[in-house]
Amino acid sequence: MSHKSPFNCGKTFNANNWYPNHSPSGSIDWQDYGGDDINGEPVRATAAGTAYFNDAGSTSYGKWIEIRHTDGTRTRYAHLASMVRGAGSSMSVSQGTQIGTVGSTGGSSAPHLHYEQRTSTGAMDTSPTVDGVTVSLGQRKPVTSTNGCGGTSNPYTPEEACGSGYAVIDSAALTGGRTYLLYNSGNGNNCVVTMKSTSLGTPSPVSAFLEPQGESRTTDSGNYGYYAGPVRLNAANQCVKWGGSVGSSSYTSPFEHCG
Repeated sequence: MSHKSPFNCGKTFNANNWYPNHSPSGSIDWQDYGGDDINGEPVRATAAGTAYFNDAGSTSYGKWIEIRHTDGTRTRYAHLASMVRGAGSSMSVSQGTQIGTVGSTGGSSAPHLHYEQRTSTGAMDTSPTVDGVTVSLGQRKPVTSTNGCGGTSNPYTPEEACGSGYAVIDSAALTGGRTYLLYNSGNGNNCVVTMKSTSLGTPSPVSAFLEPQGESRTTDSGNYGYYAGPVRLNAANQCVKWGGSVGSSSYTSPFEHCG
C-alpha cells in the first residue's frame, strides 16, 4: 500500500528512524525541519482505512490512533495533542483525512509525531516508505508531503471555512465528500461544513446543518463549487446533532458531543 506523509500538502518535516534505542525499532519520529515548528500540526491518515482512537494517559503512546488498512496493514500515530474522536471510538478515513494534531502526550519529552507502519501480522516495517521516500534504520530524511495535493483535491479546508480558532472534532464520510464538525473553545461555538471531493469548482447540490439540542436546526444548502456552510451556532455544554449531504449521499448524527 502506498502511504503519503501524515501532514498537510507541501509541509516538510524530518523523518527520524532512530537506531538503536528507539522503541519499537523501525518507528519514525517526525520532528521540526528548518524553521517549521511541528507542534500543533494537523495529522492526516497516510492511507485509507478504519481509524481506532486510544488514550494511554500520561504513559506510553499517550493519545494515539491505529488505522487498519484494506490490505490488512496498519499505521500508528502517537503522542497526539488532540484526536478528532474520543478514545474507544472508530471512524472510516480516506487518505488525507485529519485524525488529530501533533503534541507531546504520554511518554514524550518534546512535541513530535511517533509513526509506525506494521504488517498484517502486527510486525514492524523497519524501513517504512512515505511519499516515495524510504527511511531505513539509522536514517533521518526531510520528507515533503503530497497528501491532499493535486488538482482533484479541494483547495479549502474545514478550518479555513469555519475561521480562526476552530478545530475539527468529528467528521463523517459521504459519497463525493465529507461533512465536518468543528469547535471553538474560545467562544463555545460549533461549526459544520461539508467539503466536496468531486465536481470541484462546478456548482452542485451540497448541504450542512447544525442543531443544538432543544433548538431549531440551521441549514445551509445550495449548488456550491467547493463546500456548504459554515453553519456556526453557540452550543457550549449542549448536545448537538449535525451533518450534511453531497448530492443524494447524506449523514445525520445522533445528539452527541455534549460537553
